Amino acid sequence: MDKEEKIFYQNQKVVIINDDFLTTNLIPSNSIDLIVTSPPYNVDIHYATFKDNIPYEKYLEFTQKWLEKALELLKPDGRLCLNIPLDKSKGRKEEGFQSVYADVLSIAKKIGWKYFTTIVWNEQNISRRTAWGSWLSARSPYVIAPVEVIVVLYKSKWKKTSGTGISDITREEFIEWTNGLWSFPGESRKKIGHPAPFPLELPKRCIKLFSFVGDTVLDPFLGSGTTLIATALLNRKGIGVEIDKKYCELALKRLLNEGNIFQKKLHELIK
Repeated sequence: MDKEEKIFYQNQKVVIINDDFLTTNLIPSNSIDLIVTSPPYNVDIHYATFKDNIPYEKYLEFTQKWLEKALELLKPDGRLCLNIPLDKSKGRKEEGFQSVYADVLSIAKKIGWKYFTTIVWNEQNISRRTAWGSWLSARSPYVIAPVEVIVVLYKSKWKKTSGTGISDITREEFIEWTNGLWSFPGESRKKIGHPAPFPLELPKRCIKLFSFVGDTVLDPFLGSGTTLIATALLNRKGIGVEIDKKYCELALKRLLNEGNIFQKKLHELIK
């Protein structure tokens, strides 16, 4: 596809790019203020055109490649909010389960990312993760954490000096969200039409806490478009990259229906 074909949708607020994030050349280096994303988890979630059950070593190689690309695109004071699982409990027990959070963080630091903090997200619903292993027995019980994490990384300097300098976060939000334990429910796969959607509350908090009004926010794995809905509602510029055209269509549909990107003062809808 040429450049025009890869730009699935564009207006003054958002851009949807139908392309592979690892190879796309449509986003300039040093142009992004904040990345908010939840990449494929490698836990056998059934996407339309992506296999989410590749060998763990390949998953880590993929993780390193996209983190390198993301680092290149950020401004020097740019930040990344990365939603990933704490661990991976599927796999061969004899070889040990996978500490996804620890492994991804280690890769990020190795390639140049600087670590700031980790926010623990209590999804308040662990029904989809229920698995006891050996019921009422010490033979092989499972211990499953009902949480995910949001790792906050940055490129070169934490203090933000670029952008408008205008924040839209309230006093109450700032006090609550700077507490490293966030509790709000996850999103329904059936309702959204995507196998791994995250709720609007997640990008909303990250965007208001870690970016200024007017900043450019990128989601390199756009999926159902939740991050771009948040950017439109919060008066940021949003760029989403999605390799699957089906999900580009879903993201645009949600933007038009839920984000209503052509109205004014959209941020009032989710204050």
